[in-house]
Amino acid sequence: MIYSTSIVCVQDNGGKSLSPGCVSVETWHNAKQVLRDYGLRRHRIQGCKAMSTVTLKNVMKIYPNAEDHKKSRKKGGEDAPKKKVNLQITERGVVAVQQFNLDIKDKEFIVLVGPSGCGKSTTLRMIAGLEDITEGELYIGDKLMNDVAPKDRDIAMVFQNYALYPHMTVYENMAFALKLRKVSKEEIDKEVRRAAEILDITQYLNRKPKALSGGQRQRVAIGRAFVRNPQVMLMDEPLSNLDAKLRNQMRAEIIKLRSRIDTTFIYVTHDQTEAMTLGDRIVIMKDGYIQQVGTPQEVFNHPHNLFVAGFIGTPRMNMFDAILVENKGEYHVQLGGIEIPVSEEKQKALKANGVKTQDITLGVRPEHMRVCEEGEEGIEAVIDVNEMMGSSIHLHVTSLGNDVVMVVSTIEMSEKAVSALTTNGSRIKYTFPGKAMHMFDKVNGVNLEEK
Repeated sequence: MIYSTSIVCVQDNGGKSLSPGCVSVETWHNAKQVLRDYGLRRHRIQGCKAMSTVTLKNVMKIYPNAEDHKKSRKKGGEDAPKKKVNLQITERGVVAVQQFNLDIKDKEFIVLVGPSGCGKSTTLRMIAGLEDITEGELYIGDKLMNDVAPKDRDIAMVFQNYALYPHMTVYENMAFALKLRKVSKEEIDKEVRRAAEILDITQYLNRKPKALSGGQRQRVAIGRAFVRNPQVMLMDEPLSNLDAKLRNQMRAEIIKLRSRIDTTFIYVTHDQTEAMTLGDRIVIMKDGYIQQVGTPQEVFNHPHNLFVAGFIGTPRMNMFDAILVENKGEYHVQLGGIEIPVSEEKQKALKANGVKTQDITLGVRPEHMRVCEEGEEGIEAVIDVNEMMGSSIHLHVTSLGNDVVMVVSTIEMSEKAVSALTTNGSRIKYTFPGKAMHMFDKVNGVNLEEK
């Protein structure tokens, strides 16, 4: 029997292709072992590489209510206060994920992001097989996975708390999954050392987890998943236990790792900075529903609704009560006694949607606001707090009855001008360009440009 890495095909010594129907069971099992040892489990014996696409169709997760609806009690005998949740509660139970539809491309890096309780981790666990799917269908490649055991889904998962075996060395932790698959020792050693070199943990292979820092443990957990060469790599808030410096470092490591791994990533986080820097596309969730799916730039520049606008971006977007005025096909916004023309691009979108004069919620990002020069028309504000960040100042001001945040660059400002902005209680005026305005429906919060 010979094996060629250029074509995924098992042949006998005469060059004839083998299949389960024309060879002995022993020969066929030997052929599959060869494939495993070469780390090509994602290839089909028939010669076609498995596509690492993931498709979720109308997926729902409902946690059933307790049978007797008993109330938990405190030690003193009083009823425990009910926890406020926005998830839908039906006769069948609590609906954690609602009608989730998503097509993930081969080798794509998808990030599920949202506040606690939005259903992102539940969705990831359904993909992994750790949670049953109440309704809907899950496909990995072209195979329906609803009833497939987790071990047979060809996925690997990196957990928030590392989940390393404390009694094993780093090498043994990384090799464990391959040993269960009865991969040869030579191939295990090759794969573990290759992963360790990529993750820069070669020097720690003989240590146990207790002798490692948090960042090093997380690298080991990622390496353990990496050596399996899975179709889909799942990551459940892997950086949340690390300090800020390590999080930044590990984000860069994951970006580098992604370029070296030929697989699909699904990453869960509540940190919108991680979502913006890591994802090819971001799935923003709230209360079990998908709010928007798009590239980082799309969701930043064109938020679908008020929730997305406020969730994506640091500091968060400022919101004002304003009036959108339409006059002979031209639009401008009235705010704080001044009129701000809408940009040409936004004019076209508003016209296409037939938007008329109405009260709106106006959104403007802090970095798009500008302090007016002396004598220039603008909106009045009083500085409450200033935060000097080095190259910029974060101004917290009161304006039009709202708490407003502005990010002002100090690179080209004189020391006198900077000093004026760092004096709490000072009065200033500010403005912003028409292209920086985001206009939302006052009733349902939907972006008027996106209708």
